[in-house]
Amino acid sequence: MARILIVEDDESVRAFTARAIAAGGHAVETAGDGDLGLSSIRAAQGGYDLILSDIRMPAMDGIEMARRAANEFPGLKILLMTGYAEQRERAADLQCIVVDVVAKPFSLNEIRNRVQKAIGSG
Repeated sequence: MARILIVEDDESVRAFTARAIAAGGHAVETAGDGDLGLSSIRAAQGGYDLILSDIRMPAMDGIEMARRAANEFPGLKILLMTGYAEQRERAADLQCIVVDVVAKPFSLNEIRNRVQKAIGSG
């Protein structure tokens, strides 16, 4: 069982993703934007097995949150998700920080498989 933080501003996507991952036996916590996500990461002292974050969010986006989290907690596994091609391209320079980028929309099985792969990487 892994401890996973999902950072997503869209409530329906956040709830769907949390249910899908929790059904796989993982402990799931959620945050509604990058500021809250970074606060959760800091409060846990980086103690997550994986951060799954949307890229495009109000306040702090997922890319900035990933940079800050990786700077403070090197080795933290981060998996980004986005429905926008240009956002995926923005994440290309984060290969040393981000495990992968998942395209939205995704199926229940796809997100479970991508999370398992990300947890097992490194």
